[in-house]
Amino acid sequence: MLFAFLHVLFVSVPCQLQTPAGPLCPQLAASVFYQHLAYYVPKIYCRGPNPAPQREDMLAQHILLGPMEWYLCGEDPAFGFPKLEQANKPSHLCGRVFKVGEPTYSCRDCAVDPTCVLCMECFLGSIHREHRYRMTTSGGGGFCDCGDTEAWKEGPYCQKHELNTSETAEEEVIEIQASCFKTLLTVEKSDTYYCMLFNDEVHTYEQVIYTLQKAVNCTQKEAIGFATTVDRDGRRSVRYGDFQYCDQAKSRNTSRQTKPLKVQVMHSSIVAHQSFGLKLLTWLGSVIGYSDGLRRILCQVGLQEGPDGENSSLVDKLMLYDSKLWKGARNVYHQLFMSSLLMDLKYKKLFAIRFARNYERLQSDFMKDDHDRELSIADLSIQIFTVPSLARMLITEENLMTTIIKTFMDHLRHRDIQGRFQFERYTALQAFKFRRVQSLILDLKYVLISKPTEWSDDLRRKFLEGFDAFLELLKCMQGMDPITRQVGQHIEMEPEWEAAFTLQMKLTLVISMMQDWCALDEKVLIEAYKKCLTVLMQCHSGFTDGEQPIVLSMCGHSVETIRYCVSQEKVSIHLPVSRLLAAVRLNRLINILELSPPMLIEHPLRCLVLCAQVHAGMWRRNGFSLVNQIYYYHNVKCRREMFDKDIVMLQTGVSMMDPNHFLMIMLSRFELYQIFSTPDYEKKIKKMFKEKVTFISTGERFSPGIGQVNATDEIKREIIHQLSIRPMAHSELVKALPEDENRETGMESVIEEVACFKKPGLTGRGLYELKPECAKNFNLYFYHFSRAEQSKVTKMTNTQIPLSALPPPALPPFCPLFASLVNILQSDVMLCIMGTILQWAVEHNGYAWSESMLQRVRVFYLKYSRDKDKAERKRKAEIARLRREKIMAQMSEMQRHFINENKELFQQTLEELDTSTSGAHENSPVISDAKLTALGPEQTRVAEPRQVVMCILCQEEQEVKVDSRAMVLAAFIQRSTVLSKNRNKITPDPEKYDPIFMHPDLSCGTHTGSCGHIMHAHCWQRYFDAVQAKEQRRQQRLRVHTSYDVENGEFLCPLCECLSNTVIPLLPPPRVLFNRSVWFINLLNKLKALHLLRNEDCASKFEEICLFVCENVTVFMEKTKHFDSSCIFCFRNPYSESIKEMLTTFGTATYKVGLKVHPNEEDPRVPIMCWGSCAYTIQTIERILADEDKPLFGHLPCRQVRNKWQSLSELVEKRGTCALLVKNIYILTLVPNEKNGNLPCILDIDMFHLLVSLVLSFPAIHCQDFSGVSLGTGDLHLFHLVTMAHIVQILLTSSTGNAIVSTSVAQRTCGCSIPGGWHLWRNLKAGIMPFLRCSALFFHYLNGVPAPSEIQVNGANQFEHLCSYLSLPNNLTCLFQENSEILNTLIESYARESNKLIDLPDDYSCLINQASNFSCPKSGGDKSRAPTLCLVCGTMLCSQSYCCQTELEGEDVGACTAHTYTCGSGVGIFLRVRECQVLFLAGKTKGCFYPPPYLDDYGETDQGLRRGNPLHLCKERFKKIQKLWQQHSITEEIGHAQEANQTLVGIDWQHL
Repeated sequence: MLFAFLHVLFVSVPCQLQTPAGPLCPQLAASVFYQHLAYYVPKIYCRGPNPAPQREDMLAQHILLGPMEWYLCGEDPAFGFPKLEQANKPSHLCGRVFKVGEPTYSCRDCAVDPTCVLCMECFLGSIHREHRYRMTTSGGGGFCDCGDTEAWKEGPYCQKHELNTSETAEEEVIEIQASCFKTLLTVEKSDTYYCMLFNDEVHTYEQVIYTLQKAVNCTQKEAIGFATTVDRDGRRSVRYGDFQYCDQAKSRNTSRQTKPLKVQVMHSSIVAHQSFGLKLLTWLGSVIGYSDGLRRILCQVGLQEGPDGENSSLVDKLMLYDSKLWKGARNVYHQLFMSSLLMDLKYKKLFAIRFARNYERLQSDFMKDDHDRELSIADLSIQIFTVPSLARMLITEENLMTTIIKTFMDHLRHRDIQGRFQFERYTALQAFKFRRVQSLILDLKYVLISKPTEWSDDLRRKFLEGFDAFLELLKCMQGMDPITRQVGQHIEMEPEWEAAFTLQMKLTLVISMMQDWCALDEKVLIEAYKKCLTVLMQCHSGFTDGEQPIVLSMCGHSVETIRYCVSQEKVSIHLPVSRLLAAVRLNRLINILELSPPMLIEHPLRCLVLCAQVHAGMWRRNGFSLVNQIYYYHNVKCRREMFDKDIVMLQTGVSMMDPNHFLMIMLSRFELYQIFSTPDYEKKIKKMFKEKVTFISTGERFSPGIGQVNATDEIKREIIHQLSIRPMAHSELVKALPEDENRETGMESVIEEVACFKKPGLTGRGLYELKPECAKNFNLYFYHFSRAEQSKVTKMTNTQIPLSALPPPALPPFCPLFASLVNILQSDVMLCIMGTILQWAVEHNGYAWSESMLQRVRVFYLKYSRDKDKAERKRKAEIARLRREKIMAQMSEMQRHFINENKELFQQTLEELDTSTSGAHENSPVISDAKLTALGPEQTRVAEPRQVVMCILCQEEQEVKVDSRAMVLAAFIQRSTVLSKNRNKITPDPEKYDPIFMHPDLSCGTHTGSCGHIMHAHCWQRYFDAVQAKEQRRQQRLRVHTSYDVENGEFLCPLCECLSNTVIPLLPPPRVLFNRSVWFINLLNKLKALHLLRNEDCASKFEEICLFVCENVTVFMEKTKHFDSSCIFCFRNPYSESIKEMLTTFGTATYKVGLKVHPNEEDPRVPIMCWGSCAYTIQTIERILADEDKPLFGHLPCRQVRNKWQSLSELVEKRGTCALLVKNIYILTLVPNEKNGNLPCILDIDMFHLLVSLVLSFPAIHCQDFSGVSLGTGDLHLFHLVTMAHIVQILLTSSTGNAIVSTSVAQRTCGCSIPGGWHLWRNLKAGIMPFLRCSALFFHYLNGVPAPSEIQVNGANQFEHLCSYLSLPNNLTCLFQENSEILNTLIESYARESNKLIDLPDDYSCLINQASNFSCPKSGGDKSRAPTLCLVCGTMLCSQSYCCQTELEGEDVGACTAHTYTCGSGVGIFLRVRECQVLFLAGKTKGCFYPPPYLDDYGETDQGLRRGNPLHLCKERFKKIQKLWQQHSITEEIGHAQEANQTLVGIDWQHL
């Protein structure tokens, strides 16, 4: 086709090539060009073992395609193609070919069928945007139907493709003699070959990779690359060389488990021309986009018959050769077909005729093919058969209906003796083929989906021919899979039943559409009815073997029937012919009958009896296969064409016969006929009769044609009874209602009349609740209720459903043809049955009746006695009240008796309570009502509280003391980037990294959380040892990834099952007030001692730092003029060994997790990591409270507890602390010193981390007894120093020069003209507030001073209250009295902004569109199959794919897992765009799925995008996800999810 088109171009386009002898004739030009291709193509493509597509495409463009473009345009293509495009008059059809995953839209109000879709651009510019629409993602291959008037009832054009009313005459296309170029010229060929591996849908990735490694001796990475390319393009060369070398690899392609891979040895020249052919196809598709004339030329050439006659056109040959092509070639030429042949109705019609004529062969090729239907030419049927005019034309001219049905039946050849389908237990290959055969049913559905408005004689005739073929299909299904009741021994092997029901479910909509077509024309309807009767008679003649006639007599009536016992004979649940007859008769109420009424009802009645016997437990030995069949028989997927039609058929039979005769036949089939003459009843009789009376009491009238109702009344009744069970979500209601061929239930038109919608909260989904006024339409014995639903409704009658709703509601009148059904109520046999039941009820020892039977009889005939029921309920309530009062009186008497017997004990307890209360008041802290101060000389005195806690494991209480056994909190430590301002920062080598200074960008911190549950240290140790032992006892092959990793020290909290990896010891508060002069004396002495210990000859910069610090601190301190060099403090650690051990445990865990190194408790970085974790956790909490606009000391997150921070403050007995303090204080002197260049710049230090390190390391310098004098004064001076340093940071990072303050802004803010100083002060306050808030939290929990009430709530003057609490002057410039000149610099804000998740669009389709444009970064522009969006940084990733796997710590991981380590320190939050699903990942082995923040109009998520309702962002739910991230609760959420759902544990999260 390619070269034929090129030949036409050379012949038809005016010649532009010049030679020295003159213009070149077209035929000669074509010949020269063919020689040019034959020579250069093998030299450009496939020149070695490793293809270079970029180089090949560049050479092909310059050497091969460039000359054609010049010849076509007659000038430079850069100018020629725009001219063609400008002069082009394009088709009014959009024709945009959808990419995989691209969003598509279908209007539920205007689309002719669900396959009519719009692209996003056309949808946004159309009227359908304001209608009810459905949003889905394309599987690739379809195109936009904008501009197709047959696809839309209204608004076929968008604004872009509005029909141009100026008619233009179609250009005359030159008549072309298509002499197709068939063979390339023979050129010199090198004897090189390729071993080509082809794609199939049988082998998995792992199987292909394993086989490649063995066959071609490649590495696993190379094999993964080969497999990825094969999956993407359809083929890949795995070897290059001579024939023997390539054939050797092919011969190794064997496997015992699966069939061999599809491999061919191909000559390199052939591969080269094939590669260029694909390139040329793509080029051809782009060229015809410039000119509609070129597109029509291509269509003419492709459809022109060749010299061989039928099927000799290029289009026919490509279609018939489709199954032999590989994946990449198919995709390219399918898209070319859609952009050319299907863009014009004239050529689309011609192509449809060719497609219909070759339909049988195309489907046969597809059955043998190993590719999915999306990659087959057969999939284009949806583009042809769904066009109404084409479908009816193909039915009339090509007899398409008959062709499809006969092709379908030809592929189902397994039949029994009577010609019925026989589905035995399929092998894998047979099951694969059966799944493919089902696609033909979809084609039949597409043909019938658009109903005709006008009938021609040819259409009637061809439709009835197709109807005959369809009846033959149903005849093969009538009575298939018959079953016989198993007696004695249980069935050994479950029979195959799924295939038959799968076929029934697939045909359900087709059967309904056949009925609708028949109902549109009276002639067709009558003929269809006669044909159904004829086929049903043929079926009956084959089912009556061995059935003997008998006569039944009762109450003076007798009827002749056949002897048949369902529990002993064969019976089938599949009766499609009988049900189709019932439906056809119902459409126009035809009163033509050739079968007797008893024969009409015989098989449907047997089916209902079978269901009743199964429910009665008579068929239990037949296994679950029969139970499942009965379930689907009543299920909404099948009941419209099974259970409901059986009811209609029985009603049809009853309306045409004596009701006494009908009841006697029914009693006989239910095996209850002898019940009135035999006194011995079995228990099954009771159950069987209940089923029978249930059926009798549901003389359904809410079916159009039976009763005088319409479809709206029917659906309204269904909704009422569904909502009577419980409030339901929109998706649940849709699933509970039958759908039509357009996937509509009709619910939206009536739901507002019967239900109220309740919007969802942060969790859950929106629910519909039944309106109280609709309860009167409720029927307790609704015939569509399953047994489980019936049981639920019965239990709810006393609580939720009013008693007045229990009697059945008034029924609509019958249609005239079924009016005789009411006669059954006054028949003699019915009165006899009812009388017998009532007689059983009054008998003293009657056991054959049940209350349920009597209830049904009452509902059938009588009204409930409401007054009697109310009196009965009132009597029972009074009895219950008296019983409760009696029990309460007994309990009170027992309490009084116990107190009287133990008066002395109670008196002693009261005295102890009074003593402890008075003592508590005496030792209570002296707290001023005016001011509370957290640190410094004015620190508020707080007594050490007595803390008694209980162990959650042994339930023993213990007071927290320094010398007692350790009490610990379960805690979880994790690396975090939640506050990071630089996620691209390269992590240094952990072995050499010095964490002494935290950078202000907080690129990676260490967060500590706790659930707050307390245990004894020894109890926890025993628990953890037991968890480890349990893990070790499990066999290695059974060890799957659990929600916790024992090898890394992880465990679950014994109480709440929160994930934990360490414990924090509980410690009493250590600090009391002391004289601040002692602090400075001790500090200076220690610094001098450090200096004297150094050798003067080896003086270093460090010694100079020490002396310099001493001098500067001396100048800074007040009232410190005398020093006592003899002041010596002795260090004494008061903590018990148990507490020391737990302190070491926590410190080592923080060190290990924070630095990602092996544990080493002797490393001097251990305390530094602990202090850093404390600081980072406080900063995280402060940011969360600020973002949520909550008070600073309000409700803290559940995993942050006071005891944790108190315990962290005691981790100071580590080496290297003195050097740390000296270096930090040197930074705080704020005096430049050129001799110390190794220290970081002041701008490279996070001041709050520095403050925590200084305060917590200070006791080691002081060497004081922890139970002795306070360090509060030292804390104050350190805090002042760090605060000044932070102010300097704000100054240095601000712009210099005069601050420009808008006068209007100033006036709006304060109501007056304010100078620039106000702007300076306002920004300074804003910049330092996060630091002050963190400091307040820190010192509050460190020193135990209560927070003032003013900062416990949100309000004004928070800055002043924080300064007062922290012993800071309200005017911070007072700290710089000696350097007041700094204040002359005007600054802007230094406030730290909170990190947040990325902003998401309101409309989810924007994300789908973004994902559809995303290409895999490692697959040469191939579209990603699972595009996944990182919600932390906004990066789009190619997830769950071998192509983007990377090596991480010696293991191959997917793109998402690798991204978590660079973006979130191992924790990540992602949105899987195609699935609309949030993914949480933590490490390589932990993950879970989480509901997305996108909801439809009914308050539901749509994970998997199955429903297609428009989705919009729910900001509250997105804030909840963001809160989980900010609180570091992602890992905890994963742990809870995996514990609740064990299937999550088995997922290989590292491959995502």
